[in-house]
Amino acid sequence: MPSPDRCVTVPGDPGYDVVIGHDLDPVVDRMLGTDARRVLLVHPPALRGRAGSLATRLRDQGREVVPVVVPEAEEAKTLEVLQRCWDVLGEHRFGRQDAVVGLGGGATTDLAGFVAATWLRGVRVVQVPTTLLGMVDAAVGGKTGINTAAGKNLVGSFHAPAGVVCDLTTLRTLPTADLRAGLAEVVKCGFIADPGILPLLTELDPASDRVHEPGATVLAELVGRAVAVKARVVGEDLRESGLREILNYGHTLGHAIERTEGYRWRHGDAVAVGMVYVAELARLAGLLDPSVVDQHRRLLRSLGLPTRYRADRWPELLDAMRNDKKVRADALRFVVLTDVARPTILTDPAPDLLTEAYRTISGPDAGTVGG
Repeated sequence: MPSPDRCVTVPGDPGYDVVIGHDLDPVVDRMLGTDARRVLLVHPPALRGRAGSLATRLRDQGREVVPVVVPEAEEAKTLEVLQRCWDVLGEHRFGRQDAVVGLGGGATTDLAGFVAATWLRGVRVVQVPTTLLGMVDAAVGGKTGINTAAGKNLVGSFHAPAGVVCDLTTLRTLPTADLRAGLAEVVKCGFIADPGILPLLTELDPASDRVHEPGATVLAELVGRAVAVKARVVGEDLRESGLREILNYGHTLGHAIERTEGYRWRHGDAVAVGMVYVAELARLAGLLDPSVVDQHRRLLRSLGLPTRYRADRWPELLDAMRNDKKVRADALRFVVLTDVARPTILTDPAPDLLTEAYRTISGPDAGTVGG
């Protein structure tokens, strides 16, 4: 059994482990448990080779592995793809003791989790995120779902995984732009809960060929700390009734940008812009010192992440935000900071405040990155 760099336990009922390290296929097998004879292995086309090696490992342990290839990114999170997964489960007579493995980025693990949550009212799922974004965000926390024409992740459920395996080996082939986008969620964890993350990010070069190699400790430390933030929050609030809302820092505008762009922007790029927006919103509301706003911009830019968006898209973005699932009683709600690691909720800010905050992050030449 390989020795992980770090193991973070997500508390709750049931609790589960997030294992971080290199070459962790044996951990996937262990997390599936002894009763799962059949395993649905959900993965995108680009990971056929990785899925093949994992399937071989599981078959060697006496399991029947049924691979299902799903579209890349958000194209996987549709009712049609979900239906196809259900059909395969039925065709192979998956029972309650059997399991699903989600191998891929955040969209793949969102889909795989929802497949597991809805088959026979819930079967075991092990998440194996292969992107940094998936490791620190989507695969941890038990939120699953698909998209609809009305918006992103509006149909879904809470379904805790049996475990999450963050195999840093898979990041070797991750494009630098995707690694940078994943770092946006790490930045978020630093600002909302763990200030110790922020100086570590200044030591990281996303373009380095060695950033994800065994022995390159900074990335493993950042993944571990970001996962620990999310584990603490979701352990206290699985169903997003209170504390968990802070994990949406930067996401209200971020999701609006993604929807306006037809999901051609990377999630992390959109969230990076969203974080600067809510920092400016908090400053204008008299809640946040301007130096912290400047800190947002400096850190995100140093990582190669966007901090501005197109000026002409504001009406569309405002409409998209009003359809966000965090809206309550038609009032917009934003997670904002009063200082680093001091989040709070700003409810129904004045329209002129919303517009002025957007003016500070927009321009005619903004919005060309992220695709």
